[in-house]
Amino acid sequence: MGHFRAACAAALVCLGGCAATTQPHSDAGATSLNPTSAAGKATNAGTALARTAIASSQVPLLPGGALEPLAAYQAESLAVALLTPPADLWERIRRGFGMPDLNNDLVRDREQWYSSRPDYILRMTERSSKYLFHIVEELERRNMPTELALLPFIESAFNPQAVSSAKAAGMWQFMPSTGKYFELKQNAFRDDRRDVLASTRAALDYLEKLHGMFGDWHLALAAYNWGEGSVQRAIDKNQRAGLGTGYLDLNMPAETRLYVPKLQAMKNIIAAPRNFIALLPIIENHPYFQTVSITRDIDVALAAKLAQVQLDDFKALNPSANRPVILAAGTPQILLPWDNAAVFEANLHAYAGGQLASWTAWQAPSTLNPSDAAKRVGMSEPALREINRIPAGVVIQAGSTLLVPRSATLNEDVAEHVAENGQLSLSPQPLLARTTVRARKNETVATVARRYKATPSSVADWNGVRVSAVFRAGQPLIVYLPPALRKMSAPTRTAANTAKSPRRAKAKPVQLARR
Repeated sequence: MGHFRAACAAALVCLGGCAATTQPHSDAGATSLNPTSAAGKATNAGTALARTAIASSQVPLLPGGALEPLAAYQAESLAVALLTPPADLWERIRRGFGMPDLNNDLVRDREQWYSSRPDYILRMTERSSKYLFHIVEELERRNMPTELALLPFIESAFNPQAVSSAKAAGMWQFMPSTGKYFELKQNAFRDDRRDVLASTRAALDYLEKLHGMFGDWHLALAAYNWGEGSVQRAIDKNQRAGLGTGYLDLNMPAETRLYVPKLQAMKNIIAAPRNFIALLPIIENHPYFQTVSITRDIDVALAAKLAQVQLDDFKALNPSANRPVILAAGTPQILLPWDNAAVFEANLHAYAGGQLASWTAWQAPSTLNPSDAAKRVGMSEPALREINRIPAGVVIQAGSTLLVPRSATLNEDVAEHVAENGQLSLSPQPLLARTTVRARKNETVATVARRYKATPSSVADWNGVRVSAVFRAGQPLIVYLPPALRKMSAPTRTAANTAKSPRRAKAKPVQLARR
């Protein structure tokens, strides 16, 4: 019996040694026995003896099967579990690098360009501190390489308000059509291409899609910049010519050719800032912001005040709010610095009895000149144009949604269908010319307006009368008409003039007959 117990003890020691190789270990690493070596054969023999001993003594095995020694290739494929979190966010990003490195003259050129502009790097990295933690979290959740967190450096210098000459917007630089494809709302009140959460979600969705299409991160990045169709056509062309189809093999525009080298240069600088004399600001490895729900429309300035946040900082976290009010039906949450969220909620609760929003939405019932629309909502025309960004020389199309001050008649929070779908539609204003016409019998401001497709308020303004005014038959009136209506009004002017001038009455038929 003593011999049997000794054998069991030896076997259990052997098993314990095998199990220890599967536990987290330090960077120094641990060795695994090769099953084909002498030591490996001895270990296998010991394991077999242990199985026999345990089976005969009815000792239960956990987690439910015998432990096997790891082969060398299995040990090498296991990641080392780190017991301490990264010191800061930059270190966390470095640990997540997973894309193959690009090493060529274009990378060296971009390294030189960035490293010669330390102030530019510092401004970019300081600006990124508000957003990087969220982006890294999302990348790790999707098991994507953390180099992609550096992409907004290349796209927009981490400026969520950036707009390119091609109308791409936000720190991820979405074109309007691509933004709509990835469900980024763009309406009269907000542009989700600038929204921190929505645009990051859409950008990573797009990059995942492109990586799935091309199976290569460099090609995926080229497609993000150049378009997936353009990259695919370049690949097809090279395949037909018997050429390589990797990123460096394709014929690309200069911008796309430099795109991945730019990202690689930023990666190299972040990986070893001292090598490039680059100063990176400290970014702590914890969330910068948190989301706070809102249930009522609220002015942007008031929200910043209640959160005790500088207005510019509030706008940097909520850049999609491109108007002075946030509509709760379309934007039910805002982002606030981590320590200010509780402050905002407490102050909002205390402020609950007061009016939170001084603006609301109004839909144009018909096509209107900006001046007529302004009068209907009690604003000056310059104020209406400024708040709704209405340029000169246009009219407001029927059904357009405009931002207007709250009043006794317009004092409701904006409905969801308006907040989600409101659009401002403008069209070129016809060239109007001052024209004199004659009033008909029993003519009023309203009938003149109907006849010449104008608004009663416009006709009243043109003639310096009230909207309820009645005109004498034959009274000269001032109207501003486009070319088509000026032609229609010609007989009226001719008839009136003919009544006063018999000579012109005789001459007119001759002129008309010749034509």
